[in-house]
Amino acid sequence: MITDPAGRLLCCGQTRSGSIHDLTQVRQAGLVERLALIPGVTLLADAGYQGLSTQTAGAVVTPRPARRKDPIPVFPAVAAAHEAERRAHASKRIRVEHGIGHLKNWQALSRHLGRRDHLDTILPAVAGLVSSQEWALRPELVHHPPRALPAGTAA
Repeated sequence: MITDPAGRLLCCGQTRSGSIHDLTQVRQAGLVERLALIPGVTLLADAGYQGLSTQTAGAVVTPRPARRKDPIPVFPAVAAAHEAERRAHASKRIRVEHGIGHLKNWQALSRHLGRRDHLDTILPAVAGLVSSQEWALRPELVHHPPRALPAGTAA
């Protein structure tokens, strides 16, 4: 699932049958090759996508790995910077989690009881409705070009 910086749903990937890792699904969908064709795009991903950053020349940003349970003694400043970096990444990525939550609010998905044969039809329909609803209910999030500053003021 891909959202814009405001948290609006842009893309919802195809469903796959069985238990499959997120990273495997991204590779099978061809996202790595597509990201190579679009320069300047940055995607924030969760820890399940670690390793994808090197394959996409930094287009996918994942959080640094969490500290070990038996941590190696490090300087407190280094540990604090590491944790601050992880929190900053999570605070930006929470919009995607909210988007997933909006999808799950729809009864057609929340009551899905194992009938996967219809999920490929239901998910894009619900994603389209959620996207339309977000644009209609939150017009303040529509991107407007920046206005020119009055003469004599500095940015």
